[in-house]
Amino acid sequence: MIEMTHGSTAVQNDHGFTADQKQIFEAAEAFARRELYPLAQQMDENEWWPPGLFARIGDAGFLGVTVGQESGGHGLDYVSAGAIIQAFARWNHAVALSYAVHDNIVLDNLYRNSNANQRSQYMVDMIAGRKIGALGLTESGSGSDALGSMRTTACRDGDYYVLNGSKMFITNGPIADVLLVYAKTAPDLGHKGISAFLIERNYAGFHVAQKLDKMGYRGSQTGELVFNDCRVPAGNLIGDENNGAKIIMSGLDIERAMIAPICLGVAERAYQMAIEYSCARKQFGQPIGSFQMVQSMIADMYVHIETMRSFTYRTLSECQHRKDDTDRSILHMMTAASALHASEACNKVLDNALQIHGGIGYIWETEINRLYRSIKLLEIGGGTNQVRRMIIAGEALSDIRSVNYKTDARE
Repeated sequence: MIEMTHGSTAVQNDHGFTADQKQIFEAAEAFARRELYPLAQQMDENEWWPPGLFARIGDAGFLGVTVGQESGGHGLDYVSAGAIIQAFARWNHAVALSYAVHDNIVLDNLYRNSNANQRSQYMVDMIAGRKIGALGLTESGSGSDALGSMRTTACRDGDYYVLNGSKMFITNGPIADVLLVYAKTAPDLGHKGISAFLIERNYAGFHVAQKLDKMGYRGSQTGELVFNDCRVPAGNLIGDENNGAKIIMSGLDIERAMIAPICLGVAERAYQMAIEYSCARKQFGQPIGSFQMVQSMIADMYVHIETMRSFTYRTLSECQHRKDDTDRSILHMMTAASALHASEACNKVLDNALQIHGGIGYIWETEINRLYRSIKLLEIGGGTNQVRRMIIAGEALSDIRSVNYKTDARE
């Protein structure tokens, strides 16, 4: 279980964590190495999700991290949540991705936006890992324009809403028990006519159309969801009708921020493997780590990882400080930049790590190959890096404060 020694929050360690956050990271890292790493190869080879894994994660105390204690969670901050994701990603990045969707994108979102009845109905089982969460936003024709191109509709019919449409590329979709789904309740209003709903997998009219076979993160289940006259109780509407866009946007910043610790954990593992291989592999009678070209790649990897680490946790700290701000322009900018930097830095680290491994790294079954195949998803998912650049530039150019950029973004 996660245990906290309250009152030590001013103590820092070499990661910039508090003493409590360091304790959480170390517990998650030990759990991931012991419980998650042995599953990684089979998950990748077979696009397989281990039955009961979320319950094991729940039993270990790693679910409901940012959910308040009054709702059964741990009441911790986003830095602590990121630390767990980083630790998981070191040893099984597919689990880290599914975990982040369940615990942050769904559970944290529900905690911030749902009512007391909805929390009591769903959160206990989700925090225990007995029910798995997924987010249903993206559609096959939408991509980066998820709101404007949304075609899924929800029409009120007495005590129910009737949903029709589909969602594509949904992480955890094939295994989810509870889905946070967005649909247009007033299509004529565009993005101002979107509402959010909680849907259970056993609702009539809902089914998983297909499980998608991916290049990377293969153990993390991804699918297409279809709603055909799916009847959803009106009590499962999250917030007010036609207020879904606000819920989406409040969660997107935190979702982007949680991309970075996944990248950091993957990059750390690749770096560790590159160091070990550089010491063990010999050519011309000496370890390849003695060659300056290899040393140069290792040095670059180290710099990428450490800059990624600093920006990742500075941004997660800002998410905590600014989670109730009405002016979220700085947070939009920082989270987009954090995801952009981390995904591209991770790409560079993995490219060097595979280059150091040479021919063996090109073999599908090797761990470094599995890590390398993960690099593109987080440059695309949650908003492409091109969209992230648009967000950064848009916020910078729209605000005169960017001319006098301050080192402390909270000023």
